[in-house]
Amino acid sequence: MKTKLNIGDKAPDFKGIDQDGKSITLSDYKGKILVLYFYPKDNTSGCTAEACSLRDGYEDLQKLGMEVVGVSPDSAKSHQSFIQKYSLPFRLVADTEKEVANAYGVWGEKKMYGKAYMGILRTTFVIDKNGIISHIFDKVDTKEHVTQILTELKK
Repeated sequence: MKTKLNIGDKAPDFKGIDQDGKSITLSDYKGKILVLYFYPKDNTSGCTAEACSLRDGYEDLQKLGMEVVGVSPDSAKSHQSFIQKYSLPFRLVADTEKEVANAYGVWGEKKMYGKAYMGILRTTFVIDKNGIISHIFDKVDTKEHVTQILTELKK
């Protein structure tokens, strides 16, 4: 399923709360390249693999002037323990009302074992220094996500 946003679109501004209860907005990252990734749930196998891939490649991303922010419907408290457990060096947005996910078109119908349900469609947006979406990853390789991003950016 494809998101309604496209490469070249202005990224929707958002306001959320991070793992420490601090306000976080897209404009906080003006002048930086932002890797904004949406994932379904803290402490699940795919989401942990994805977060750890981004953690392991974080320095490489930072050398390119990039910052990473994760978004899921989990609570700030859940995000705090996820960060501590896996030593994640980036902020996570507690999107409990799915406002950010809806703004980015990543809250949608999923299927598991033949049953349809609503959830986060795992997607990563790379947003340039001017707030424009430069890359969209909707087929995320959770174990190699940072490699996926770096390879695409070198093209």
